[in-house]
Amino acid sequence: MRYFHSVRLDHERCKGCTNCIKRCPTEAIRVRDGKAVIIEERCIDCGECIRTCPNNAKTAFGDGLAVLTAYDYRIALPAPSLFGQFKHGTSPGQIIAALHLAGFDDVYEVAEAADYLTCVVRNFLSEQPFQTWISSSCPAVVRLIQVRFPELLTHLLPLDTPMELAAQLAKARAAATLPKQKLRVGAFFITPCPAKTTAVYQPEGNNSHVDGTISIAEIYGPLLHLLPNGDSLAPVKASRHGLGWALPGGEGLAVAERAQLCVAGIHEVCVLLEELEQGRLEGVHYIEAQSCPGGCLGGPLTVANSFVAQARLRTLMQDMTPNIVVECGHISSLAHLAHTIKPRPILPLDSDVSAAIRRMEQLEKILSTLPELDCGACGAPNCRALAEDIVRGLANETDCVIKLRERVKKLAEEMVDLSTKLPPAMGRGGPNYA
Repeated sequence: MRYFHSVRLDHERCKGCTNCIKRCPTEAIRVRDGKAVIIEERCIDCGECIRTCPNNAKTAFGDGLAVLTAYDYRIALPAPSLFGQFKHGTSPGQIIAALHLAGFDDVYEVAEAADYLTCVVRNFLSEQPFQTWISSSCPAVVRLIQVRFPELLTHLLPLDTPMELAAQLAKARAAATLPKQKLRVGAFFITPCPAKTTAVYQPEGNNSHVDGTISIAEIYGPLLHLLPNGDSLAPVKASRHGLGWALPGGEGLAVAERAQLCVAGIHEVCVLLEELEQGRLEGVHYIEAQSCPGGCLGGPLTVANSFVAQARLRTLMQDMTPNIVVECGHISSLAHLAHTIKPRPILPLDSDVSAAIRRMEQLEKILSTLPELDCGACGAPNCRALAEDIVRGLANETDCVIKLRERVKKLAEEMVDLSTKLPPAMGRGGPNYA
C-alpha cells in the first residue's frame, strides 16, 4: 500500500547528520549514502524530524493560498492555535476579519466545533465509564497507535476531529445560505502541523470534508499585514473552552473528566501508551494525548514560541464567554466515526510465520554481537534497528563502525601473520618431509 506523507525530505539540504533518526518515535528514518531516507510505512507525519533537523531538510507539504482560486466559495477553518500567534492585544475578531480580507468568503472557527465535540465527548464518557479512553483529536497520535500500539486501538474514542466536524458544519451552513446554483465550495484548514494535512489527503475510512490545508507559517505574514486597526466587528462564536483545545491539557480541561491524564510531546505519549499497554493506568478514564510539546501551539508549522503563544491564548480566553455547550444531540451523529480505525502494521520479517520466527531468532543473534551503543553512526537509530535491517537485507554487519574496526583488526592480524611465513621451497614454513 502506498502512503501519502505531508513530511517531505529535501535531499539537497540534507547533510546526513543523523539527528532525525534518533528522534523519530517510530524509527522511520535511516541515513543511507549520506542522506536521510524516510520509510513510508513507519512514518506518522508527527513532524518531530522537522523540529529536529538543523539543516531544514525536512519540510511539510501544504496547499498554499493559491489553491483558493480553484473554488467559488472559500471557507477558512482556523485552528485554535492560530489565535495565539499574534501579539498581545490582537483579538480573535481581528484575526477573523483578516481572514476575510485574505480571500475567504466565510470563516468557521474550529474552536466552535471543539465546543460541540466537548459536549459529545462528555456524553460518551458518561455512557462508557469502565474503560480507559484515548482522545482521537490528534491524528499523529492515532497513527502512532496504529503503527506501534495496535492493541490500544480499541481505546481510541470513536469520534472525529474538530477539524472534520468544523468542515461538515461549515459546508452545511454554506449550503443553507448560498443560492441554489452550482458553486464549488472549499473548506481549508489552517494547520499547525503536518499530521493534519496527511489526515486530509489520506483519511482513515471516509473521505475528508476538508478540501486543503494552509500552514500557519504561510498565512501568518499576509494576515499580519491585513489585521484591521481597533476592534473588529467580526463575531467570535467559540467559547474559551473551545479555544483552549490548543493548549496542553486544554481538551481535558474542557471535558472536565475527573479521572484523566493529559500528555503532550510524542515521546512522552509513547511512554504513557506503554504504561497503558502494560496495564499500569488502572482507574484512568480519559487520556488527552498531543504529539507536539506544548500542544497544538507547539506544532512545527506555527510561528510563535509555544510558551509565548500559550500566554497569549490564556489572555484571550479570559475575555471570551465561559458558557459551555450542553446540547449536542444534533451533532452527535456527525461526530461519531462511521468506520473502525484499523492497525497499520509495519511489514513483517517474512510473510511465512515459521520463516519470520527464524528471522527473529537471527535478528536476536545478530543483536547479541553488536555493541548496543545505539550511536547511530550506521545510519539506523539503534543497534536493534540495524539488526533488523541486516535481517531484511537492507544493511551489513560492517555498517557498524565497531564491527568494522574488529573486522579490520582481524584482517590486519592475519596479514601480519601471513607476512612472516615463507613458501616450502624456501625451506621455511613447510611440512617436515625428513
